[in-house]
Amino acid sequence: MKLARPKFDALLVLCPLILSLLGIAFIYSATKSSGIAVEHSYYERQMLWLCLGLLTAIVMYFIPLKVHEVLAYVYYGVAVFALILVLFTSSAGAARWFNFGGFALQPAEFAKFAVCIVLSRFFVYRQLKINKFSTILIGFIIVIVPMALIIKQPDLGSSLVCIATFLTMLIWTGMPLSRIILIISPVISLVTAFHWLAWVIVFAAFLLLLYFSRPGISVSIAFFLIFLGFGMATPYLWNRLHEYQRQRILTFLDPGQDPSGAGYHVIQSKIAIGSGGLFGRGYMKGTQTKLDYLPERHTDFIYSVVSEETGFIGSLMVLLLFGLIISRGFMIAYKARNPFNNYIAAGLTGAVAFQTLVNIGMTVGLMPVTGVPLPFVSYGGSSMLFNWALIGVIMAVNRDWQEY
Repeated sequence: MKLARPKFDALLVLCPLILSLLGIAFIYSATKSSGIAVEHSYYERQMLWLCLGLLTAIVMYFIPLKVHEVLAYVYYGVAVFALILVLFTSSAGAARWFNFGGFALQPAEFAKFAVCIVLSRFFVYRQLKINKFSTILIGFIIVIVPMALIIKQPDLGSSLVCIATFLTMLIWTGMPLSRIILIISPVISLVTAFHWLAWVIVFAAFLLLLYFSRPGISVSIAFFLIFLGFGMATPYLWNRLHEYQRQRILTFLDPGQDPSGAGYHVIQSKIAIGSGGLFGRGYMKGTQTKLDYLPERHTDFIYSVVSEETGFIGSLMVLLLFGLIISRGFMIAYKARNPFNNYIAAGLTGAVAFQTLVNIGMTVGLMPVTGVPLPFVSYGGSSMLFNWALIGVIMAVNRDWQEY
């Protein structure tokens, strides 16, 4: 007996649509009093990008998922080529966009999508070797190539989305937690090496993990050397960071050390969120926004504008909408019978979850400022297209969940 296809998941479309419309409304509020004339039309551009995003979602919904699986490495190759090409479009400063008649497209957004697609195909074809460290290593190499090119732009935020997608998919494959911790242990070594006592404690925990997980002599030696190497490389990598990147890290640890400089963004964001109270100051009545105290208020700190003008209740509603999107995405991934469809839905949902967590965490001072936009809400055409494309793909997974 043929099972009936599931009904159209209206909730998965309605929630991001509400967020997108809220984004347009608050972009208008954030830029109406701006002294930069071009910013006054940002909300109109965002309306156009929303229309294109909806069209993208419709196209992705009707593309058979098997096509993505077949073309996975083509997507990946195009993404890497675009990331290389964009580095030559600017002789100085950041090189992140291709400009087309006043509109800009960011290839890093397409790279996020391509990474998820290619990892899904890779894990499907490595099912019998999914728990082997060789699978992890090859998967990491797949991710590190576009990630390194994105960092070169420089765009730390988008590069972190790639690695977050990788880790989400590793967890989704059923990879033992001990192995996942081993994978990220070099990064932990890198971070904790700023203080010798913290590094020693982490090193002791790392040795215990190696002992109890018993990955084998050769793998243990390799991880041991990598752990030590990353710890020793910390001073060199710190000096290789751009000055603004070092300041972002330092001000995350102590925003008050430079309240009028690098720490200004986070301090003003906290003031805006706190001043909103329970019900907010009212739409277009936010003082931090209106008086230009809050920087990047239409992009990175749009959530601060929402919180100031709608208060705790409004910001909580935004969180609820994101929670519904993320929970629906993982539920669809869980019920999908085809492994490729399963992985792709989980990876794309993980990307939304990570960006939401980092952006909102950034506005309240719990995360460093990395330039990660709030999905569907922050101003940005490439981000809007990427987020609606993934909605279209997840909807397609929901449509074909019964297929093997």
